[in-house]
Amino acid sequence: MQAVIHGGRSVARIWLGATMIALLCAGAAGADEAARAGARADMVLVPAGEFVMGSNKAEHEGVAGEFGNTKPWYMDEHPEHRVRLPAYYIDRHEVTNAEYRAFFAAVDIPPPDHWLDRGYILSLKDDKLRAVEVDKLRQLAVKTFKLDIDTRQMTKEQLLDAIHEKIAVQDREPVIYVSWADADAYCRWAGKRLPTEAEWEKAARGADGQEFPWGPDWKEGMSNTGEAEWEDGVAPVGSYETDRSPYGVYDMAGNVSEWVADWYRAYPGSHYQSEAFGEKFRVVRGAGRGGEGHYALHLFQRGAYRFNQPPDSRFNDLGFRCAADAPQPH
Repeated sequence: MQAVIHGGRSVARIWLGATMIALLCAGAAGADEAARAGARADMVLVPAGEFVMGSNKAEHEGVAGEFGNTKPWYMDEHPEHRVRLPAYYIDRHEVTNAEYRAFFAAVDIPPPDHWLDRGYILSLKDDKLRAVEVDKLRQLAVKTFKLDIDTRQMTKEQLLDAIHEKIAVQDREPVIYVSWADADAYCRWAGKRLPTEAEWEKAARGADGQEFPWGPDWKEGMSNTGEAEWEDGVAPVGSYETDRSPYGVYDMAGNVSEWVADWYRAYPGSHYQSEAFGEKFRVVRGAGRGGEGHYALHLFQRGAYRFNQPPDSRFNDLGFRCAADAPQPH
């Protein structure tokens, strides 16, 4: 994960940010019930029952530190145990920019940093975008939307078409640079909640506790974890049909890591002690698209892998998905 850099913003970025904010000065739209209903529609039912949580794996070669990992491998996954959960729903995909945009338009919160850096915030005010002079539109296309095209001879309509095409791709990318509170607030706004750690792991591993969402063995290219180059780093959700869990949930081994509801604590029966345990860090599950250094190790793509972050963390490969209670039998 790469931390947000708040200092040292370039003059160009500040100018472009000011331009975009000016375009948005008319304010955001009100709450959109249709958007919330849409966010609740694409969920998967995970049936009630037991599943295998955690692992008893051990790292015998003592090389975790060589890869820059700050905690011993596997130890916070101990012991492997069975957990019974009632039926619940979980989002089929990670929450996208388009879904989060509806939330942003309905409440008074700052936009994720990459919306300014990548121009996505202008998707809220297409009429303002269409009013931009062609010279400024060329600058937006190249410097903000990062379009690798020669804009010098392009007409205004051609430039708008290229920008709209780029926004359509961004619509389907997972939202990133969101804190735990941002993620929790979105899920509540959508009539849902963050999944518990157990719900996330069952959705990823199935009832039998398989190692990866697709099966027992790691295979290159099955998920977005850095092997392929995506223009924005993240891939549109569901791009990897192979990164699909036994319940039909996508991108649980790659693309972005995900906030879950729980504080970072030891599992029941664990003998492992950590200063990080307690109500200091929230659990993050699933591998991101990092693909660099120790983040490229396959152990991070395993369904049992646990990580933790301060709740106010915002990273370029950290997003979330939501869950919801399912009707229970009487």
